Amino acid sequence: MNQLKNYFAVLAVGFSAFVFTQGPSAAILPLISDQQTLVKDITAEKALLSPKDQIDFNINKMLTDPVLRNANWGFVVYDTKLEKIVTSYNETAPLIPASTTKLLTTETAFSLLGTQFRWMTQLEYSGSIDADGVLTGNLYIVGSGDPSLGGNRGGAASYGQIVTQYLESIKEKGIKKITGDIIIQTAIFKENKTELPQNIVWLEQANYFLPAGTAQDINPRNEKLIVNQSNNPFNQEKRFFYISPYAHKLVYADKYDGGGLTTKVAEPPAFLANKLRESLLKNKIGIVGKVTVKVADANPEPRAILSLYKSPTLAEIVDYTNQRSDNNYAEAILKANGFMKLGDQTTESGRSVVMDHLKATNFDIVGLNYMDGSGLSKAHTITPIAQVKFLTALMKSPYYQEYLESLPIAGQTGTLKHMFLLNSSGQIFAKTGTLNQVKCLAGYIKTRSNKTLAFSLLINNYAGSTAQVKQRMEQLLDPTLDL
Repeated sequence: MNQLKNYFAVLAVGFSAFVFTQGPSAAILPLISDQQTLVKDITAEKALLSPKDQIDFNINKMLTDPVLRNANWGFVVYDTKLEKIVTSYNETAPLIPASTTKLLTTETAFSLLGTQFRWMTQLEYSGSIDADGVLTGNLYIVGSGDPSLGGNRGGAASYGQIVTQYLESIKEKGIKKITGDIIIQTAIFKENKTELPQNIVWLEQANYFLPAGTAQDINPRNEKLIVNQSNNPFNQEKRFFYISPYAHKLVYADKYDGGGLTTKVAEPPAFLANKLRESLLKNKIGIVGKVTVKVADANPEPRAILSLYKSPTLAEIVDYTNQRSDNNYAEAILKANGFMKLGDQTTESGRSVVMDHLKATNFDIVGLNYMDGSGLSKAHTITPIAQVKFLTALMKSPYYQEYLESLPIAGQTGTLKHMFLLNSSGQIFAKTGTLNQVKCLAGYIKTRSNKTLAFSLLINNYAGSTAQVKQRMEQLLDPTLDL
């Protein structure tokens, strides 16, 4: 009873402070400035309220806060040992999860493929090699949808390193001339260019979005570039766009240095094949044919393997995906899920496989609408309670440690490196999610008493800036460390 009295006493203090700060114009909607903070008496709260009451008190303040009072948001903290809600608000509301969707995509991949799975990209040859080193036949690059191919990040080799590996194998075989083509073999991986995820937010990304696995002969540097400069003479910022060859939509480029775009390569297999052909010629190994694509091959000719490039492990790929919230990696993982179960590398197959996996593991699908692997679609919805129950169940899986290590750490790594720098640094492990007017966090909290709590905080349609929303998130989550 005394605790309840204290709680209402602090509410009264907070309300009085709020009214006082509003002055005579309290009925007027206040402006939301970047400096505006929540009204809070930290000393009073910590002295009079338990950690749970403090969280509940903060939730109540959010309901009248100008940044969140008209937002649609939900929040839940879940005890993973007792499997019950510690505190919550609007936890059953279907909300846009943004990139926290990657939690489902990557966990399904761990379950189906295993943490040590690797994508293979093989160099093969057909025909025969005579005494003079003339290969009367073709070279084949046979891919498997490796999202990291040539990227030189997350443990992956660069295009140059892979080409060097391939070139060495060609020299070791004694090949000095090739009469045929370099064929990109994609027969086992079906393209799906008509079925794009719904409501993709193309222009909200720092670079363009292209699902991996396609094999058109495309180099982003040759695509149409559009430069848009502000009309304000004091604003020297330029924005660069080009037409995506996959989606035929206007999309961002990272930057333009005058000699070419620095973007993700649109078609990694084709880029690798062209780099190989260029390297062969530089090394005085003649090739008569050109780079070509063979999507279907009803009567494949006999071939032998020259070299095999292995991607980093799936655990390393997932770590890169979740730490940096890489959409391209997530979509490739989704397609790998589809191929593993249905033999079909398409977005739709991947979605179907993920949904089947979630149902088989008793995921709470009420309010779930799973549209793509990365969370780019605003047609996605999920409930906060479903996310925390999913995270709780995942703790019993054999790959939980690898999964946990893939999540950004508050104040230290990945997309959380610049959040929770004061009170919660190193204590929160979570996937972030950001779209226009959407900010989300879902993951685990390591409390000061060594408990592991799961949480989900999904905020849609907020007012003000992203920085202000991040501040509210920190104020909600910081007290959970004392639970």
